[in-house]
Amino acid sequence: MTATFRAPLLAGASIIALTAAAWGQTAPSADGTGTADTIVLDTVVIDANASTDPTAPTSGYVVPTSQVTKSSTPLVETSQSVSVVTVDQIRDQGAQTLSQALKYSAGVLSEPYGSDPRFDGPLLRGFGADEGQFLNGLRHMRKFSAPAYELYGIERVEVLRGPSSALYGSGAPGGVINEVQKHAQLEDFSEAGAGFGSHDDAEVFFDVNRQVSDRFAYRLTGVGKQTAEQIEELTNERGYFAGAFRYDVSDATQIDVLLSYQDDSPISPARVPFALTELVDAEDLREFYVGEPSDDESDRRMANVGIEVRHDLDNGWRLRQGFRYQKFDWDYVGFYVGALEADGVTVNRGKIIQAEDNATVNLDTRLSGTIDAGGASHDVTVGVDMLAYDTDTTTTFQGVNPIRVDDPDYGTPTTDVGGPLTTADDLSRSHVGVYAVDEISWGDWRSTLALRHDRVEQDGTLYRYGPAYSADRTDSATTGRVGLSYVTAQGFVPYASYATSFEAQIGGDYAGNTLEPTRGKQVELGVKYQPAAFDGYFTAAVFDLRQTDVTVSDGLGQLSQIGEVWSRSVELEGTANLGHGWLVRGAYSYNDTEVKEGPFAGNRVVNVPLHNASLWVKKAWDNGFDAGVGLRHVGDRFGDDGNTVEVEGETLVDAGVAYERGNVVGSLNVTNITDKAYVANCNPFGCNYGEGRDVQARLTWRW
Repeated sequence: MTATFRAPLLAGASIIALTAAAWGQTAPSADGTGTADTIVLDTVVIDANASTDPTAPTSGYVVPTSQVTKSSTPLVETSQSVSVVTVDQIRDQGAQTLSQALKYSAGVLSEPYGSDPRFDGPLLRGFGADEGQFLNGLRHMRKFSAPAYELYGIERVEVLRGPSSALYGSGAPGGVINEVQKHAQLEDFSEAGAGFGSHDDAEVFFDVNRQVSDRFAYRLTGVGKQTAEQIEELTNERGYFAGAFRYDVSDATQIDVLLSYQDDSPISPARVPFALTELVDAEDLREFYVGEPSDDESDRRMANVGIEVRHDLDNGWRLRQGFRYQKFDWDYVGFYVGALEADGVTVNRGKIIQAEDNATVNLDTRLSGTIDAGGASHDVTVGVDMLAYDTDTTTTFQGVNPIRVDDPDYGTPTTDVGGPLTTADDLSRSHVGVYAVDEISWGDWRSTLALRHDRVEQDGTLYRYGPAYSADRTDSATTGRVGLSYVTAQGFVPYASYATSFEAQIGGDYAGNTLEPTRGKQVELGVKYQPAAFDGYFTAAVFDLRQTDVTVSDGLGQLSQIGEVWSRSVELEGTANLGHGWLVRGAYSYNDTEVKEGPFAGNRVVNVPLHNASLWVKKAWDNGFDAGVGLRHVGDRFGDDGNTVEVEGETLVDAGVAYERGNVVGSLNVTNITDKAYVANCNPFGCNYGEGRDVQARLTWRW
């Protein structure tokens, strides 16, 4: 399929969730004259299926349950910090990627490396989430960060914060990010439209759901788009198509089939030398193109086949199974920067030439039921989780002729400088985990006990600049979580928890050595509040999180383990529908990190700001108009382990407006309204600039 004719193809399923009606009224006084101060809020209507089905379509910003917890327990009673970004929030804020969807979530640095169309690499509680990204509760698997999935095909994004190995096995201690696809529904609805934006962005999209019978429905979702960046030479053409099918075999059995195909061509802007950021105006430098149009190349393909089965047994127990096969291939040529020459205008650079061939099979089967014993109710889940991953990846670093900032010469292929450096991984990896969870209800008390044992086996060969090394390694670990919460009549739920994690490392270092798994442990105290009087959800948490054998990279593939890292934080997040069309979502995180061992002991962890805050306010009117404005602040942080490269913080403003008339909706979103030029990330190999002002307009027809 050529880049010009990349077509959309993938889909999703869901059952309708939570709806809340709107307007509050002033109540009459007791004597019937005048009015009292008491406010009678609108009736809240909750669909019974929606409250128990975490794959259901969402309405508004607040949902009661999540898929990521593998439980139907309400989020407010879960003794772990969880937040959900719904499709309404995604649409209102004009998010185009997973990273953009997470910009208003606590504990998340959504774009730690600036805007990168190749993949999403958010940080959770100060730790990377490369192996912590999931689709429909099943892991995205890739050695170098999870592949970016088309956000239009997603119903919601869920963030489970803190060590989650007791549910998901190998993974970073910061938590898990789960994207839930749109599922087919037993009803009819459709939409189609087109969008246009800055830098000649253009897209067409459709989402058509049809109920064929009382028991069968299908859904087709597609996107065809061209997106560009502030560097005009870089564009990404994407086609995405999804087909989702739901078959209710009986009242007790439901099967969802989820098929998708995505074909795109993302190129990431190369960095610029740190020294250059102090010499050249930021507005000019963020548009400086280090690469070469005749050399840049990207061809990426991802296919998914998923099956979800739900079966209710006669004895009240429930069987749930998820399966997915994912094929991911990518041929890529991009650029990286070296040092700035003494003349202050000549930039040394190189090419990255990479070829990937990846395949992943996921299977998660669990049985859940309720046991009453000792005056308490036990919601018990036992499961087995398996993953098989194969990768054949070759990466070459090739120095090429330098380029001048003041007079770049484009149009001819680059000239190689020096010999290439090549690494290759020919690996197979398997994960097998068995787990058990007991959620105990005793009066107003709630307790969670979770235990899991995992075994991870890796075999194959590592090629490091010529020599071949064995990659064979086996790791195992037992992890767990203990939580306790108390449900008050006023809607406040204080909780405490302790959890552990481990993360098996893929591949090995320059010398062909495999790496030890990292291990994490966390103590968390918090309180949640879900008021009965209005639609809202608020969380506050403090935690102490530590990870040992932390792995770091020098940017060119060399890995090393630096010992223990400590992260402690305060997180606040809340969403409230205030009535009369007002909706507010806010988040704040204070994240203090420290390297505890090794040559950098006492320093802060790379790229983790002390302060991260956001606020989004939306107002809807009866005449079809609505408008929202957002404020985001990311604090100062360091770009290197030695804390010698400091990245200044930034405060950005976003806004969105929409107008609905009949079946037609028009919307306009602007991010970084002030067009602030800022450095999003720096390390010893260079700096990434954040995106300037971006304008996106959409026209949608619904029927």
